[in-house]
Amino acid sequence: MAAVPNIVIIAGALIGVVFGAVGLLSGFCLTTGLRNWWTKGDGRMIRTFALALAVAIAGTQALAAAELVDLGQSIYLQPSFSAALILFGGLMFGYGMVAANACVSRALVLLGRGNLRSLVVVATVAVTAQMTLKGLIAPARLAFLHWSATTLPINSLPALISASGLDDPLARLVAAAAVGGILLVFALAHAPFRRSYGQIAAAVTIGLLIPAGWFATGYLGADPFNPAPVASLTFVAPSADSLQYVMFSTGSTLSFGVVLVAGVLLGSFVTALVTRRFEWEGYGSATHMLRSIGGAALMGSGGAMAYGCTIGQGLTGLSTLALPSAVAATGILLGAAAALRSPARISALAAA
Repeated sequence: MAAVPNIVIIAGALIGVVFGAVGLLSGFCLTTGLRNWWTKGDGRMIRTFALALAVAIAGTQALAAAELVDLGQSIYLQPSFSAALILFGGLMFGYGMVAANACVSRALVLLGRGNLRSLVVVATVAVTAQMTLKGLIAPARLAFLHWSATTLPINSLPALISASGLDDPLARLVAAAAVGGILLVFALAHAPFRRSYGQIAAAVTIGLLIPAGWFATGYLGADPFNPAPVASLTFVAPSADSLQYVMFSTGSTLSFGVVLVAGVLLGSFVTALVTRRFEWEGYGSATHMLRSIGGAALMGSGGAMAYGCTIGQGLTGLSTLALPSAVAATGILLGAAAALRSPARISALAAA
């Protein structure tokens, strides 16, 4: 391996370790945030996510405005995309994460703490994502993509503002200030959240990890002879890649996503040991296990179709202010709402 990819690999591992540690200590999770907000009236966790997104947007757009990272090389800002496929995938993922009681990133954090239910979730996500990206489901996904794909001259909020006459760096800063400002007001307008200093620190830390990932892959990895893909935190496709690497490592190379997943597990595991939170946990019933597997399968296939998860699209994708990411995030929220608003689902959660 060349020196630049080595730097990217090290950065990915360190970012993963920090995410795993902070995720375990803070309970950072969109699924939990939405469930607490919509069913219990507790809005602190969802505001943690909102603040993290505001920080991620500010950092990411600052990097792009300074021309340190070319976000146009990421999967989120490609000129052609299928809004229908992304929305459908988001709906599947949102419903699945509620059924499984955790999104992919949270499942990885919990697995590092000894939660064997999360091992089933992560493994199922990895298998079904690989099936959707490259396996049995891939032909149907590609057919749907080719049938419904559209090409838009403007695929992000900064590009839309730039079309009005502002130069690109200023358009990015205006867009970041507008969206980030709304998120910041939403987060800090809640008095209980303002008093939750640990949650605020966690939000800022996780938010900063997003531009850190962009910087690692888009700047440190910007080698014209051996470039690293421009990416940041996401966990669906990297979980599938990690499974493939573990199974067929001979002849394979490590990637930012694979070491990110490994770093999250390591960070959570070490933190759990240090704080004495490590504890083996399993399923209480076959019904619980089946519901978890079903939800994970929806997350794996849905996340592959939507190009990301609650972190991959909800933080990383939205940090680019890409229109396709807004479609994916909308689908995830609608899918989660459908699952959480179901009386049968709420009863199952209460019994779990």
